[in-house]
Amino acid sequence: MNENCCSTKTKKRTEEEYKKLINRLNRIEGQIRGIRKMVENDAYCTDVLVQSLAASSAIDAFNKELLTSHFKSCVVNDIRNNDEQGIEEFTGIMRRLMR
Repeated sequence: MNENCCSTKTKKRTEEEYKKLINRLNRIEGQIRGIRKMVENDAYCTDVLVQSLAASSAIDAFNKELLTSHFKSCVVNDIRNNDEQGIEEFTGIMRRLMR
């Protein structure tokens, strides 16, 4: 399987989890649109950078939320089922996140 393509696995999320993730993504999307508008309007570099850092922090928060959910459900199940591939997948994504 190509490491760069999406998995064929799926994950059923609770309505609460789904709403939290979508709300975070909507906020991030709004921040990115705002940054684009700042660049289009020739905003001062440090002002754009401050907003870019805020968007980056929002993405980090999204990743932490998703990672926590993934660990508590998918990874725990992989460990219980002694699923070496699932465990290896998790350690691989952790290595990528920790760069």
